[in-house]
Amino acid sequence: MANLHRGDISSHPDVSEMRDRYARMLGGRDVALVDGPVFLLGLYCAASPWIVHYSANQPALATHNLILGIAIGLLALGFTRAPERMYGLSWAMCAMGIWMIIAPWIVGRAPDAGVIVNNIVIGALALALGLVCAGTAAKSTPRP
Repeated sequence: MANLHRGDISSHPDVSEMRDRYARMLGGRDVALVDGPVFLLGLYCAASPWIVHYSANQPALATHNLILGIAIGLLALGFTRAPERMYGLSWAMCAMGIWMIIAPWIVGRAPDAGVIVNNIVIGALALALGLVCAGTAAKSTPRP
């Protein structure tokens, strides 16, 4: 009968290879819980001019939100497909959040309270999710 002792495997000849493979398999999936909310935020940002009904009186801001929403959604898809290559763009998500907060006054013309609140909420959520992504990426990056 085989020895089924389940003790320490540190003396196993393939332990370093097993650790490397385990790290590769899990590499970059710490941000996986943020992928969905980031995609939904991008989807809402793209559709928000028609949901909040300011596409007619703020056409430049409607186009702006559509383009930025698509960019946030593509960033979320990138986080899902290739997280190890997309970690550096976590800070871009933070920058997009800050831009969304100030955009009604720069891109829009005399925005009303609904437009301002909408963009501030989207921007704050993008900034918070970007900080979570960047923090998780910094924590999970292996240090030599």
